[in-house]
Amino acid sequence: MNEQIKQIAERLSGLRDALELSPEEMAEKAQLTADEYLRLESGTVDISVSILHQISQAFGVELTTLMFGDEPKMSSYFITRRGKGIAVERTKAYKYQSLAAGFAGRKADPFLVTVHPKADDTPIYLNSHPGQEYNMVVSGRLQLQINGKDLILEPGDSIYFNSELPHGMKALDGEEVKFLAIIL
Repeated sequence: MNEQIKQIAERLSGLRDALELSPEEMAEKAQLTADEYLRLESGTVDISVSILHQISQAFGVELTTLMFGDEPKMSSYFITRRGKGIAVERTKAYKYQSLAAGFAGRKADPFLVTVHPKADDTPIYLNSHPGQEYNMVVSGRLQLQINGKDLILEPGDSIYFNSELPHGMKALDGEEVKFLAIIL
């Protein structure tokens, strides 16, 4: 599995150790089964941003700390220059670039997400997490499925939705898609 995913898994394990929680207690707070949680800690399965967001909310830890290992330090403002945001590729299909990783106490987590094209018959992976989400397509065409409904978004289109509903995305036309995602 990807080295970045292994590092995230180590941070999850470290968080659990620091909180002196059993895997079962950690799983319960994260709304996962103990087996699901232990697979995350093993570093052998993909760890979705939505699950990391759930864990960060449950334990009052910055999402970007879990994703990238750095503690945010800025409290007045934080600039992310073009192409310079801290990035993690969870899988070969998605790349998340944090646009506010250095700002402490964020009320939202903005990312520039890149979705790589897959075969047309590849199913859309669905996830859900507490809160709300805003997506705005920057380039490419995106198929977004929310609660069983398929929506097509073009450059400049945006959507705000309840992220507790099962949702997932897919790049269309064999082209890469970039979109701004803000997780609240």
